[in-house]
Amino acid sequence: MDPSIFKAYDIRGVYPGEINEEDVEKIAKAFYTFVVEKIGGSKPPKIVLSYDGRLSSPALVEQAKKALVSSGAQIIDIGLSGTPTFYFSIYHYDYDAGIQISASHNPKEYNGVKLALRQGSQVTKLGEGTGLERIKEIVLGEKFEKLGHAGKVTHGGDVIEAQIEKALKITQSTGINDLKIVADAANATGALYLEALFKKLPCKLVKMNFEIDGNFPAHKPDPSEFETLAELGKKVVSEGADLGIAPDGDSDRVFFVDEKGEVIPASVTTALIARELLKKHPGAKIGFDVRSTLNGIHAVKENGGVPLVSRIGNPFASEIMKKEAAIFFGENSGHFIFKDTNYLEDPITVVLIFLSVISREGNPISEILKPLSVSYQSDQLNPRIGNINRVIQVLQEKYSDGKANFIDGLSIDFTDWRFNIRPSNTEPVVRLNVEALDKRLMEEKRDEIIELIKANS
Repeated sequence: MDPSIFKAYDIRGVYPGEINEEDVEKIAKAFYTFVVEKIGGSKPPKIVLSYDGRLSSPALVEQAKKALVSSGAQIIDIGLSGTPTFYFSIYHYDYDAGIQISASHNPKEYNGVKLALRQGSQVTKLGEGTGLERIKEIVLGEKFEKLGHAGKVTHGGDVIEAQIEKALKITQSTGINDLKIVADAANATGALYLEALFKKLPCKLVKMNFEIDGNFPAHKPDPSEFETLAELGKKVVSEGADLGIAPDGDSDRVFFVDEKGEVIPASVTTALIARELLKKHPGAKIGFDVRSTLNGIHAVKENGGVPLVSRIGNPFASEIMKKEAAIFFGENSGHFIFKDTNYLEDPITVVLIFLSVISREGNPISEILKPLSVSYQSDQLNPRIGNINRVIQVLQEKYSDGKANFIDGLSIDFTDWRFNIRPSNTEPVVRLNVEALDKRLMEEKRDEIIELIKANS
């Protein structure tokens, strides 16, 4: 097995060269061993099994199923599902753990494994620092536990229906108008929850790319690459729609397009949700990652909340929420995590909040969001680099009059602008994000930092 498939947040690689059926068999056996270590007892652990719409997913999930049955697990097979539905099934039905075969938003040749463990009433995503290192150790050592007799497979119920009912209860979404909504499901699992949700709403849903197809014929299922949203934007305008919705490949992320066809940055979505939640929970803590913080900090402070900043990666976001008792976390990649959904992503709740706000305020979403969009943000820049330590040192010295932190790479904050730079986990590049309260200042500082990187790498 190629050990590089173990990433910071999950297990992922190109199929079948980097990850294949044999690898998944070992991972499933190692996960069973890990679960038994954690929960103890002689009863077979209840493990949810599901998969996304990739071409290789059915073969990989079957191999995982065989491995778990041979180990002695009681498997609850919920079939083709988005990752949030997978997480929901674990905590809502009190299962012990779960395996999701998915490579999220990656191109079609990739696949992977997401792992989760219920501990008490909470579900922990296994990533760096929360158990994935132990899974890797068990896999590479091939020291697998067995119950002593074969397990069994049962089929889960209609989990999406229960998930939607939970989101409707959380948001108390009454009074949603007959809005026109365009959704581009990117031929991926987001089609499942969007189809089911809008059957319960008075809105008109205009569907794009709802047929699940692991070739992703329309475009890569990654809405954080805004070029993939171009056709959605055009469709929103041509239809005279109120909003556009774009989930990613495994539907744990979601982006939106306003009525003018313009992409709404995830930091603005975070600001909107923060404002709405703080009306119900004054003084609550709300978090966001280091890439872009100005919109979030502004919205949280304006509405009487306490802002938190975390390193990038939704397992880390979930853990800091639990530690700090935060009620919401918005990532710039489009993950939106709620305390009310067990510190896990829930795009259904996000969609319902948007629809409720548009219906209540009666204005176009672009107008509603104007007061919440205070910063100008660069696209994420990915300059190639030779000596990351030298670059970090130079930037720290150059901007020593700012407030520096090392939560994830280097961030330096000033009153009216800031930046974050951090090494890529997979490429010889750095990830650079710059934002400012003034567009010209953002562009000036962005170009200035790029030149410093070029001169010192």
